[in-house]
Amino acid sequence: MTQAKEEFKDKEEKASNVEKPTIKRRTVLKALAGIPVLGLLGYGVLDKRAYDKRKKNKIVEELGLNNMPAPGVKESSSKDKSDLIRVGIIGFGGRASALSSALGFLHPLDTKKRRDAGSLDNWLEQDDLNVAIVGICDVFDLHAEKGLATAKNEVRPGNPPVSMLPVKRYRHYQELLNDKDIDAVIIATPDHHHAPITIAAAKAGKHVYCEKSPLQREWELHELYNAVKENNITYQLGHQIPQNAIFQQAKEIIKRDILGKITLVETTTNRNTANGAWIRHLDGNGDLKPGDINSIDWDQWLGNRPKVPFTVDRYYNWTKFFDYDMGMIGQLFTHEFDAVNQLLRIGIPKTANTSGGIYYWKDNREIPDSLHCVFEYPNHDLTLLYSANLANSNGRGRVFMGHDATMELGNAISITPDGNSTRFQKQLEEGIISSSEPMITMNPNSGKVDAVTSATEKYYASRGLTTTSINGKQIDVTHLHVKEWIDCIRSGEPTTANIDRAFEEGATILMAQKSYIEKRQVEWDPVNKKII
Repeated sequence: MTQAKEEFKDKEEKASNVEKPTIKRRTVLKALAGIPVLGLLGYGVLDKRAYDKRKKNKIVEELGLNNMPAPGVKESSSKDKSDLIRVGIIGFGGRASALSSALGFLHPLDTKKRRDAGSLDNWLEQDDLNVAIVGICDVFDLHAEKGLATAKNEVRPGNPPVSMLPVKRYRHYQELLNDKDIDAVIIATPDHHHAPITIAAAKAGKHVYCEKSPLQREWELHELYNAVKENNITYQLGHQIPQNAIFQQAKEIIKRDILGKITLVETTTNRNTANGAWIRHLDGNGDLKPGDINSIDWDQWLGNRPKVPFTVDRYYNWTKFFDYDMGMIGQLFTHEFDAVNQLLRIGIPKTANTSGGIYYWKDNREIPDSLHCVFEYPNHDLTLLYSANLANSNGRGRVFMGHDATMELGNAISITPDGNSTRFQKQLEEGIISSSEPMITMNPNSGKVDAVTSATEKYYASRGLTTTSINGKQIDVTHLHVKEWIDCIRSGEPTTANIDRAFEEGATILMAQKSYIEKRQVEWDPVNKKII
């Protein structure tokens, strides 16, 4: 007997004491015949892989994850889509371009860019929502012109009949809201306009899709909520992550209690670019972007905020100033809170503590570039931590810590068992799973993510906020979120990011902001529904 045969016999005898691999030896030897370098070692490698796969399949079956419903897109019935919905867009900056694309409208230059990049066909596969953009309102002439050109573009998904309705520019948002022929509005202005325009739109009977954050001042909280409820409009806040397939899978994991009792959730934001720190008044060549007092209606842009002289810095970099925004709390934490709240339904915290400061970007900003928020939920036995930094880009996901396992959620899911888990004690002892590595990973978004180029876009892609893979096809999650809004306008059903979720988010971010400004812990009074 040759040495190789003796080694092979030893392997067979050892294997007889453990579960037999599903892959047949004859099949493996036949496959290895053409790879002499591997020899019998190759069989050992394949054998271990097959064994590891069986272990993973076993735990998946034990947790019932093998029968998880497949992610899908809710189809709109032909009846639901029979009536044309006429949309007006208020504020036509970069986000409005993305929302227009989600509705089915591209600017001619964007159409060319997609065609050149080979991604136009993918966009054309979007559902035809049977909508028309008929009104554009922006205080900046250049942005308004872009909006008009976008609304008139005849390249449409689904080859629908091209609407011959004229597209009108409105100089003031109230003029657009007074137009009886407009059914719904998209609000994509700077944040300090979100609540006032939404309130006015609701009172005018217009359905509203509003970008986050929903509000900035405490007095707006109840007025916004009451305006939407009393006027029976369909409201959708611009948090698209619930539409991501990976989010739907995370929802199933939470529903099946795989993590055990969750007592700590950590969410983070790390960015390390000037653009990510909202310094956006320069173009790619380092020159000032266009815009001056003659082409921008500055008084209307300021709205009900203090009157200050126009500067390109303040116009483009408004996120740096508390008069117009809450910085990372309003721009970034809102996405994180929505993700956690949609999964766990934790609502408004009892207390909030916020700390931080301006430690890196020593410009004229008021918002901190390092931020830490602690929210306590004693009624849920849970703490929510948010940590953010604009001078480091180390990527960290949302982490849900349970007694039995920890789930990290971004554009993929990773679940690692806890070494002291009660539920998984037996599997840990038997070596089926290990606390040093994930027992379950899910990544439907491993394919190409369309149009992700800048550092900011890559950050949003890593958080599951750009595209999702459903049935092997990449779909824009903003399209799915807008589609849900349009479908709910027609059906009367509630949206995912409805006014109740917006109220909870609004109260939470106001608590975080008040804590930072006043340097103290704040508390929510659930009886009087106010911050104390």
